[in-house]
Amino acid sequence: MTEEDESKELYKLHNGDLKACLDTLHHQFSVLQSRSQLLLSLATITLTITGFSGPAIAKSHNVAAIMLSIGVVIVLASIIVMLIGTLRVNWITQLVESNSSATSLIRALQYRNKKTRWYIAELFLIVIGLSFYVVSLVIYLLKYA
Repeated sequence: MTEEDESKELYKLHNGDLKACLDTLHHQFSVLQSRSQLLLSLATITLTITGFSGPAIAKSHNVAAIMLSIGVVIVLASIIVMLIGTLRVNWITQLVESNSSATSLIRALQYRNKKTRWYIAELFLIVIGLSFYVVSLVIYLLKYA
């Protein structure tokens, strides 16, 4: 569904009330924000644990060291994407044009969709980074368990 079509549906749903439409978008932005904060917490925990256990895992095998290094770099990249993407603050009020409710809503929907794409990239990066991290942990456990 295009932003234009979605804006028409939102207007129908809220009887043409722009404030109600923007309230719906506000809720959607809050969902994106909280999910990105969750990913940021997960990434931070990963980096903290790596600080404590990383050297032991890296010493267990060269492949484990490489996997751990790649994983940490990708997790760090996901944090950077979060900070410049979903967690960057722009206000909905900056998108609102006083002379055109329809244009304002479409711009807000485009902004939400842009943030959603950022979130998907963040999620992709952290899953890939954690996968490398887990492989390094498995190698460590196979050697010492």
